[in-house]
Amino acid sequence: MPTPLYTRRKALRLGIGAVGLSLPSILGLQDVARGSATSDHANKAGFGRAKSCIILFAWGGMSHIDSYDLKPNAPSQYRGIFQPIATSVPGIQLSVHMPNLARQTHRLAIVRSAHHRSSAHGKGMYWNLTGRPAKQPEVAANNEATGQDWPFIGSVVSRVKGAHSGVPGCTMLPYQMWDNMTRQGGHDAGWLGRTYDPIILKPSRGKAYAGISRDTGIASLRLPDGVDVSRYSRRCSLRHSLESTHEPVANFQRYRDLANEMLLSPKVQAALDLDREQPKLRDQYGDHIGGQSVLLARRLIEIGLPVVTVCMAAGDLNGSSGDHWDTHGNNFNRLKNDMLPPYDRAFSALLDDLSERGMLDETLIVSLTDFGRTPRVNSGAGRDHYPNCFSVAYAGGGIKGGQVYGKSDRLGSEPADLACGPADLHATIFHALGIDPESPIQDNLGRPMPLTDSGQVLPLFG
Repeated sequence: MPTPLYTRRKALRLGIGAVGLSLPSILGLQDVARGSATSDHANKAGFGRAKSCIILFAWGGMSHIDSYDLKPNAPSQYRGIFQPIATSVPGIQLSVHMPNLARQTHRLAIVRSAHHRSSAHGKGMYWNLTGRPAKQPEVAANNEATGQDWPFIGSVVSRVKGAHSGVPGCTMLPYQMWDNMTRQGGHDAGWLGRTYDPIILKPSRGKAYAGISRDTGIASLRLPDGVDVSRYSRRCSLRHSLESTHEPVANFQRYRDLANEMLLSPKVQAALDLDREQPKLRDQYGDHIGGQSVLLARRLIEIGLPVVTVCMAAGDLNGSSGDHWDTHGNNFNRLKNDMLPPYDRAFSALLDDLSERGMLDETLIVSLTDFGRTPRVNSGAGRDHYPNCFSVAYAGGGIKGGQVYGKSDRLGSEPADLACGPADLHATIFHALGIDPESPIQDNLGRPMPLTDSGQVLPLFG
C-alpha cells in the first residue's frame, strides 16, 4: 500500500496533529479543507471548463522527434528522414505525416518538455497514467498489475466526480494494455478498489489486426437471441431476490449490476451502436478499430462518462502488427505507413466533430504515450525507448490552442526549458475537470492521499 504523502503543514491545516481526532472527524475536516481549497483554486484560468476527458494513449512509445518535435537542423543520424511542415500557427511545425493535425494546430497546446525516468513500457505507461512512479522506476522490467498500484487517472476522476446513473465512471477502448503476456499496472483502479476499474469496451465496427486476440475482458452488451428487455429485467429481479449480499461477492455483483444497467439502458445501447452515425463521419475517423474507438469515445462522453481512454497504439490502428509504436526497427516506414496517418486522421476528426457539436470547450483531449524514442537512429533504422524527453498534446476543455509549452534541446534529448513530469500533466487534467490537484482522495482504508505528487498545473489555459 502506498505511503500517504501528507505534509505536516497540510495536516495542521486540517486540524490534525497532536490533538488526536477520530477518523470521522478527520474525514469531516478533510471535506471542509477540500471545499476551501477548491474555492481558492477555482479562481484560476480554465478551472472546471471540461465536463469530460478523452485520453488518446499511444501504447509503445511515440517518437517525439518524428511527430510533434522534429529537429531538421540536427545531424542526419538524429533528425531522421521526415520533413517538418507548416501548420495553422506560424512558427509551429509538425511532421509531414500529420497533415490533418497541422491544420488543427490552432486548437492544440503541445508540450515538448515532458520527461520521467522509466524506460520500460509498463512502468512508463504507469507513470503517465497514474502520475506516480512504479516501484523501482529505473529498472527495466514488467510492471504486473496488482491491487496495491496507484489508481489510473480515469479511476480517480470516477471516484471524485462520479458518473451518470447506468454508465461506468470510466472506460477503456478497445482493450487493456499488455506486455510480454503480462497485464500491466497503471490502467485500473489499484488500491481504490475494483469498483472504480474501467469497463473495457470494443467498438462494433472497424477492421482489426487478426494476428493477436485482444478480446479478453471485452464487455459484450448484447442480449441473447430470444431474450427481450422485459424478460431480461424480470430475470434480474428474480436473481436479486434470491442472492446473498455476502461481502466476497460484492465486486462481482457490482460489475454484473452495472452490465445489467447498461444492457437495459436505451441511451447506452444507442451510444454503442456506431451504425447510427452517418457513414461519412465514420469514414472521417478511419475504418479501423483505432479510429472507430475514438468515434465511440465521443459517443460515450455524450451520455455522461467522465473519462474515456483509447489505446491508440494497437496493431489494429491501420492493419499494422506486433510491436505498435515500439519502433526499435524500421521506424520511419512503420510511422509513415501504419501509425501516424491513422492517429492523425482520428485525432483530427475528433477535434472537428466535437467543435461542430459545440462540445470541444467542455471536453479535454490529451494525447499521451509511454515515453519518447532515442534521438539517435540505431543500426536497424529504428529508435529505442527514451523517457528523458517526450511530447504531449492537449486540446479543448479550456486549453488555449496554438501554443507550445517548453522545448527540448537541439537533439530532442533533454528538456531545455520548462521541464515537466507526469505529476504536472495530471495536475493540468484535474484542473481542467474542476478538481483541485492539491485536494486529497481516500484510499480503500479511508486514509487521505494527495491527488498528485506535488504536480503543478501547466499554464495552458486561455
